[in-house]
Amino acid sequence: MSAEIIRANQAAQRELEDVDGRGNATADVSLTGKPRADTGGLMAVVVNITNRTDETASYAVQVDFRDPEGEVAETRFVGAEDLEPGERAQPLAISRKPPEPRLTAEIAKAQRY
Repeated sequence: MSAEIIRANQAAQRELEDVDGRGNATADVSLTGKPRADTGGLMAVVVNITNRTDETASYAVQVDFRDPEGEVAETRFVGAEDLEPGERAQPLAISRKPPEPRLTAEIAKAQRY
């Protein structure tokens, strides 16, 4: 993972610390699964972030990976900084948990700032 990605993910985590509720940007974010064959069996999702505003914006997203009982097994943070209006970013959120039990991913929070 590059230093730039690590820095953006850490910035996203800091940004989400004070967010109440799910944030102001959940409509701008969606998840797309990646085949486990491409990820060494790990659960990975592409976080699709689109700046739907008319100003440059940065985004912070919290992805929760849930186990079959619905409990949060792991949380990952991703970010995209300085997206122009209409621009899209697609960072990856990768679980480090073993392939079993199967996890599901959800957007827990998404904040535009």
